[in-house]
Amino acid sequence: MPTKSVRDMNARERRRHSLSVRSGKAVLIQSLIFGLVALLVGLGLYVYTTVNRYISQAFSISRSAAGVLEQTEGIETFRRDVEAAYYAQSETEKNQVWTEEYEARFEPFTEREDYAAVYSVLDRFAVSFGVRALYVADFDLSCGGMIYLIDWGNTEDALSPGDWEIVVEEGIQKFLAWDAAKPVYQLANTEEYGFTCTSGAPIHDRDGNVIAYVFVDLSLSDFVQGIQWFAVGYILLLAVTAILVGMFSAWRIDKTMVQPITTIADAAQTYVDERQAGAMVTNCFKRIDVRTGDEVENLKLVMADMEESINDYVDNLTRVTAEKERISTELSLATTIQASMLPHIFPAFPEREDFDIYASMDPAKELGGDFYDYFLIDDDHLCTVIADVSGKGVPAALFMMASKIILQSVAMMNKTPSEILTLTNDSICMNNDAQMFVTVWLGILELSTGKLTAANAGHEYPALKRPDGVFELYKDRHGFVVGGMEGVRYRQYEIQMDPGSELFVYTDGVPEATNAVEEQFGTERMLEALNQQPDATPEELMRNVRSAVDGFVKDAEQFDDLTMLSIKYKGKKNNGGNNGTGEG
Repeated sequence: MPTKSVRDMNARERRRHSLSVRSGKAVLIQSLIFGLVALLVGLGLYVYTTVNRYISQAFSISRSAAGVLEQTEGIETFRRDVEAAYYAQSETEKNQVWTEEYEARFEPFTEREDYAAVYSVLDRFAVSFGVRALYVADFDLSCGGMIYLIDWGNTEDALSPGDWEIVVEEGIQKFLAWDAAKPVYQLANTEEYGFTCTSGAPIHDRDGNVIAYVFVDLSLSDFVQGIQWFAVGYILLLAVTAILVGMFSAWRIDKTMVQPITTIADAAQTYVDERQAGAMVTNCFKRIDVRTGDEVENLKLVMADMEESINDYVDNLTRVTAEKERISTELSLATTIQASMLPHIFPAFPEREDFDIYASMDPAKELGGDFYDYFLIDDDHLCTVIADVSGKGVPAALFMMASKIILQSVAMMNKTPSEILTLTNDSICMNNDAQMFVTVWLGILELSTGKLTAANAGHEYPALKRPDGVFELYKDRHGFVVGGMEGVRYRQYEIQMDPGSELFVYTDGVPEATNAVEEQFGTERMLEALNQQPDATPEELMRNVRSAVDGFVKDAEQFDDLTMLSIKYKGKKNNGGNNGTGEG
């Protein structure tokens, strides 16, 4: 694998690593491997068949010669006399084989008529079948040698009667254990005779006893040399053919694959360059001519379809992005408008020393569904509201604005909290096709006495702190949500706020704030944060709770609006009042 990318290569390196060169090399290697395998298999079959043919031929000649020799007069007598003379020698005389003294002792046997009769039979077979050597011999088992009786051949190669030599014992056993069915043979390669196939057959007397063996030697040297020349010629032809096939394959692949793929790649690069330059990109792939009729052409068609799809997608994305930017701008403006509709200037009533109030809202999205409100109905009555609209986003924000306006309008009519919620619920239910609702806690504080009259429409329990006490949940009686059902009547209750008392109301975004392991913040942690600083102002309370929520949630996403409001009643000197609670 190349270490450089294609873009980092020069022209020479690209050619060396191109598909056409790689495919040409692959075809060349495959051709050579296939050719060599074919050569080995073919030569193996040819050698096996030819050698078997030589073996069969040698065995057939020896069998035929043995059959004729069995009918020849004198063969049995000649064999007996030669072996008698051979065994009559001393060990010293036997070891003189191949010497003139040894040859002189057996030379008279070549003058006999029976020798001439057997030799003539061997000569006819040798000449007729073109064998290298044809001879009659017997085995001397005492020394593991072969005794030559009659050897056909020219004067240089022919052996005299009585000559002997040591032979491989395995070869002797093959002939002695012959079952008269399968050919008996021996393949050998010697410096003197080269590759030779030797086969033989026994010669029997009239009683069926083996008296000697006739052996045939067929030379395989010409056959082996022919195989060598054939292999060399075949390999040269294979190399030339493989090179030509590889070059043709490389040219063909370059024409049908590499060039079309390069054309497609150039079109893709043109598309990228034009896109980056901001130019109008049209038909980079459709205008190229690739007609291969295969997967490459299909790739071009797919790329053309992809180009058209990307162009449509980019156009749509441009329009969507512009629309999204417009909506984002409008949402930003709506967020500003929504925030401006809530009291956001603190201190809220700097001229009043009898109470302190602070509130905050952090929407989960651009627009929230929570809201709070506080306003003076008259100089002695402060109305505070906190509410949570079902749902999120734009619908909740619109419903929140409508609910806020209706609540404030009804409250300014000098109604009680229960009447305010009842009238607001009836008004919202009249035109609530969206089936939305809002939970509301509403309280009216009489500033001169500290009496707080409140009503709860399905909202969270408020947290109340008495003078010198701690924040605790004030579990008031809940009514049904506003906007859920027409004709609902709400009940109110009273709390005596002595100087130093403080009330904290909130939406469910505070206790239901969730961390990364799906654990909720809960009211217990909220009360701990509220009681963290006993003398905290309403603004410091907000900051402590928000810090505790952020430390608990950490990087988890905010899923709900988080709204809080706190009022601290300071009262006036010489205020009187009861400390009980009751229902109106």
